[in-house]
Amino acid sequence: MNSKATLRVIGALIVISDLFVAPAIAFGHVDAASSGRRNVINVLGTSFGGALVVIGSYVAPANASVKDPKTGILLPSEGEIEAAIPTSWDEDDNPFASMGKDKFARLDSAPDIEFYADPRFVEHVDENAVRSMTTYIDQFLEAGDSVLDLCSSWTSHISPATKDRLDLKVSGLGMNRKELEANTVLSDWTVLDLNKDTVKLPYEDASFDKVVCQLSIDYLTRPLDVMKEVSRVLKPAGRVAILFSNRLFIQKAVGLWTGADDIDHAYTVGAYLRFSNGGYEDIKSKDLSQRKGKLIVGDPLYVVTAAKRTTRS
Repeated sequence: MNSKATLRVIGALIVISDLFVAPAIAFGHVDAASSGRRNVINVLGTSFGGALVVIGSYVAPANASVKDPKTGILLPSEGEIEAAIPTSWDEDDNPFASMGKDKFARLDSAPDIEFYADPRFVEHVDENAVRSMTTYIDQFLEAGDSVLDLCSSWTSHISPATKDRLDLKVSGLGMNRKELEANTVLSDWTVLDLNKDTVKLPYEDASFDKVVCQLSIDYLTRPLDVMKEVSRVLKPAGRVAILFSNRLFIQKAVGLWTGADDIDHAYTVGAYLRFSNGGYEDIKSKDLSQRKGKLIVGDPLYVVTAAKRTTRS
């Protein structure tokens, strides 16, 4: 963080020009299968206020039982991310059925092509999280896979050795041409803004064995439409992995995301998949964060995965 960053206090929020640290939201955690978590998601958009004009990254609060003694930020305890996804879903659990578009509003409503015009050849999480992400993706992929790196950039966190060893074909879809050109593991790439009115991935049906989306789900203004398209381009039984942290550009994240903690984020991503009408099953979440004892060390990292059903029910 820039040592000259400006600090302001807005109510109970500490706002810094390059970093935003918020206190935990007093919603309380409930069984993910209950109506409580659905109700939390339904009110999150209203907690996204116009006063939060922040430029830079955001550390989302977590309303869990483990507190980082250095920062005071509450983070998920072991097992809480895994428990965030219900073992069974019901249509009554759909938090998006009556949700307004305002829940997907952003502080910066300018076209994304403007924000992403300049390449950013940097990692957006720390070294621990990068290692965890790379290790996880290497294990997620299988020999001969055709892979879509959704919201790709200059790195797909796939090692060249893994690409060669598994004989992977990796397609990248992102926002910045120079970043995509610099990504050496991509077999092909496309520049496309997924937040435009019409969401249509430029691939044929059943083109990919795996889809990965890294540190970008929080920016999608039409996530259910995108997840439905992901299902279309996945082969039957193909799998998707959505990785996320609590580090982000707050001005481009949707209000539904910025008002929530990491456990609610996991449930929200699971709900995106379940209620996208994409025919997903086996929706699970996993905490990939590095821990020392019970405490997360460095930036947290989580993943939600699902498989495309072989037949529609």
